[in-house]
Amino acid sequence: MQDRIGESSETEKDPKQELARDIDFLLDIPVKVIVELGKTKVQLGELLRLGRGSVLELSKAAEEPLDVHVNGKLIGRGEVVVVNNKFGIKLTEIAPTDERVEMLK
Repeated sequence: MQDRIGESSETEKDPKQELARDIDFLLDIPVKVIVELGKTKVQLGELLRLGRGSVLELSKAAEEPLDVHVNGKLIGRGEVVVVNNKFGIKLTEIAPTDERVEMLK
């Protein structure tokens, strides 16, 4: 059987097209984004005494940027903003795209 000029065989595939299809598929996968305001440790007894109006002091100073985690990996930092009466984060630092992709592996 002869191959016709201009036709590719079933086994020959354009790697760029395959990569584009793979990336498009990945772009629809949901990921968990967490913005971390700070951390603290408390004893169980103190935790049980917490009630409405209680204040927990966190590890970060008010002027420090917040950490942005995607699927448990730190990918950037930013500051709090309010958008339509909801909290948001304005990114001030973000890992380069290739590093973010590598972190998600």
